[in-house]
Amino acid sequence: MDATCPPARAEGVSGARAPRAPERGREPRVSVFSAVFSRSPKGWTGAEVDLTEVEGIDDVADLMRDTAAAMGAGEEGMLLFAEADDEWFGIVRVDDRNDPRVFLSDVRAVRGHPVALLFLETGAAPEPEEEDAEGTGQTPYPDPSGDTGLLADFGTSGAELVALTLREGLLPADALAEVADRAGFAEALDALRV
Repeated sequence: MDATCPPARAEGVSGARAPRAPERGREPRVSVFSAVFSRSPKGWTGAEVDLTEVEGIDDVADLMRDTAAAMGAGEEGMLLFAEADDEWFGIVRVDDRNDPRVFLSDVRAVRGHPVALLFLETGAAPEPEEEDAEGTGQTPYPDPSGDTGLLADFGTSGAELVALTLREGLLPADALAEVADRAGFAEALDALRV
């Protein structure tokens, strides 16, 4: 599904995600919403993308460029938003042919969500921390990682992005909606989430 704010549609961008059967002995894959947003002369354009076959950040950048081209948008300021089951969100920014810039709301997400590895600057999972045997029963605060300033010129400073990540009770989808609103493509994001 494609969405544009204001209306304009691009053809040829796959937005459908086919369900996959879980592999034997493994947990079913976690549902991940992911979409690329890019500016065009008509405004922001967005298209849902599938990250399940992507192997690294360079593949993500290529997917973003291909999606923007299919939508007729430029390669300046392309953003990819991803969110998984209200647990974490990730953002990738690609400008022209520069290296991708990444942000992950909670580095611990990589343990249960392989797609989250795409949003780590190192591309490698961190070593698990020792957990308290008794525990507190409370969900720990998120541990953000990456380039917090990647959205500064889109209306969300690094400090604001971290604050959104750490705001108690704010779901990852809501944090992304606020970032999209500040950048001017909230309608495009909402249209893809329907």
